[in-house]
Amino acid sequence: MPFTLPAGFAIAVETEVKHSRFIAALRRVDSPADAQSFVDDERRLYPDARHHCWAFVTGNEPTDRAERSSDDGEPGGTAGVPMLQVLRTRELVDVAVVVTRYFGGIKLGAGGLVRAYSGAVAAVVDAATSEARFLSRERLELSALDVGHDTAGRIEAELRGRGITVVDTAYGAEVTFTLATKDPDRLAAVVAELTAGTGELAPAGVRWVDV
Repeated sequence: MPFTLPAGFAIAVETEVKHSRFIAALRRVDSPADAQSFVDDERRLYPDARHHCWAFVTGNEPTDRAERSSDDGEPGGTAGVPMLQVLRTRELVDVAVVVTRYFGGIKLGAGGLVRAYSGAVAAVVDAATSEARFLSRERLELSALDVGHDTAGRIEAELRGRGITVVDTAYGAEVTFTLATKDPDRLAAVVAELTAGTGELAPAGVRWVDV
């Protein structure tokens, strides 16, 4: 199950390794463009820093997921990819992290840089976790149900009363409910009961919700 941050939430944690300062900032983002804006914000916040390495993951379905990272001048593979791996391991989506480094005069070597950058990201993720800021993200199946105007009110009330989410109601020749559930089999059973077996559910996509 993926996890994400509340909209608008951001947190920063500073760590130090051999006199180099690593400031890790984590924020909810909703697109690659939003993630890039976050990176730009951090560059402006710390204009005198040597490196602003970053990574982000956006999108829920594998087909629309975007993952990117940057070493921003550090040796290849020592910053961005290790940072991204922490986000993947923690199953985070729609989040970006920027680690700003102030060089402390002692070279860390490739292995030291990997540990420092991944450790900085782990520290900020742990801080957000300790504040209970992460939200579970659930995948809900959407289905369309057509019913007559004469029974729509009763059926909608029954659906809501049984915990079925009614996402939308459209009025035409019939009333069309768009329903969301994480248990399609239960939804089908409830609809069959409420419509005496006449109601037919049609696939209407998916929706991801934060809970």
